[in-house]
Amino acid sequence: MRILNAAQMREADRYTIEEIGIPSLVLMENAGRQVVAALESAYEARLEGRVAVLCGRGNNGGDGFVVARTLIQRGVDAAVFLIGSVAEVRGDARTNLDILGRLGVTVVEIADEQSWELHFSEISQCSLILDAIVGTGLKSALGGMMETVVADVNASGIPIVSIDVPSGLSADTPHLIGDCIDASMTVTLAAPKLPLVLPPGEAHAGDVVIADIGIPSDVLEGLEGPRIELLTPEQLRPLVEPRAPDSHKGDYGRVTVIAGSRGKTGAAHLAAVGALRSGAGLVTAATPASCLPIVASMAPEYMTEALAETKAGTVAAGAVERILELHHDVIACGPGLGRSAAVGEFVRALLDRVTVPLVLDADALTVLADDPAVLAGREDRDIIITPHPGEMARLVGSSVEEVQRNRIEVAGNFAASHRVYVVLKGHRTIIATPEGHVFINPTGNAGLATGGTGDVLTGMIAAWLAQLLDAEGACRLAVFLHGAAGDLAEAAEGQVSMTATDVLARLGEALNRLTGAEKDA
Repeated sequence: MRILNAAQMREADRYTIEEIGIPSLVLMENAGRQVVAALESAYEARLEGRVAVLCGRGNNGGDGFVVARTLIQRGVDAAVFLIGSVAEVRGDARTNLDILGRLGVTVVEIADEQSWELHFSEISQCSLILDAIVGTGLKSALGGMMETVVADVNASGIPIVSIDVPSGLSADTPHLIGDCIDASMTVTLAAPKLPLVLPPGEAHAGDVVIADIGIPSDVLEGLEGPRIELLTPEQLRPLVEPRAPDSHKGDYGRVTVIAGSRGKTGAAHLAAVGALRSGAGLVTAATPASCLPIVASMAPEYMTEALAETKAGTVAAGAVERILELHHDVIACGPGLGRSAAVGEFVRALLDRVTVPLVLDADALTVLADDPAVLAGREDRDIIITPHPGEMARLVGSSVEEVQRNRIEVAGNFAASHRVYVVLKGHRTIIATPEGHVFINPTGNAGLATGGTGDVLTGMIAAWLAQLLDAEGACRLAVFLHGAAGDLAEAAEGQVSMTATDVLARLGEALNRLTGAEKDA
């Protein structure tokens, strides 16, 4: 599902109106009625009270006028307030304002702070507030009377439903440009917007409902400009094909997981089981020789391979020779590997000599922080990196704070300049491709902020890549399922108590829910 900025949304509207021929008044009518449907679904009991509809002077206000009319026609007591003067309302918004007048609906004009103070006592007695003040066209912070309106509405304690975006947010950035409405729910039109899916803006959006207002999907898909998409089950479900009855383990790929060091054997186990739980036919955990007995004892399903090691118990540079002798379709490398100079030499040799796709995580990235250019992709082999914000900051020579402020830009720029796939982990994990596509994952929760969950994801990506998905598809599917399993673990264990093992245990259920197998059982 494509995420649009303000310019793209305007172009989608224009094309639909001018090229396809759907009148703008029809789109506004559709928007208003979709908002009413969302209100009836989520706030049925509160519609039995009085609804305050706060409208601005533009098209967002026009949507609000349609909502008010529709509610009133359905027997709901709705009070309509225009934040501004009637003389300033133009176009389709004015048409719908005039319709309210001809129906005998009083629209209260609030053109100054004195008028707002006079009428806010009435608004504060309502059971629900509809925010139709400012939509996606906002470019700068709200000022003047609008600051008072936002502050009072937020402090009222009444549930607020915003149309398109909460007033005060900019559709072009997830960052706050000033004060904004704290919505309980946002009904966004045609497609999601960045501040509704990324922090800190998302914290002000509440539950997000995406309303189909009649803009064809082909129009949304064909828009020029940034291509940012929200991962959805509908988009990912076709990637998981049913297995043939006569298939065998060789059909589902061989994954070698190079991981672990003295004291960090669990990382190898978690990555290997993540690969197995994601369907890889054969998985080998390659680990320093002294670690092998521990890793082998943790699970019987994966094979193990002893690698040459240093005195410190980390993989030796020369261990790459044994890796080259193994048969595999994908290599995952990095979890718990250690950060010694020998590990750095090993990872560089792996990048230089291996021709199968690579998934690099954790220590395999940290040891390359002083020379990220070696991560450059090649025509004959895909590279996927899965950094957390700290590892990403080291790769780009920045701070964690800067990475977190610009997650899309940082991941996207690195993916494009190095020709690699970047999975920037964290809240709303970002997937960036060498071609400039960006995906945002909606699944997952803060309980995943615990040791080992990233190791699980590394194995998962490798497994789906080994099952003949392309690198982009493997990243999208693995990241979504990883977060979904985390959500199931949260429901069972709570965010504080859940562990990486809990996530592993729920990968099967997450996959069944995605494919619909759970319903068929």
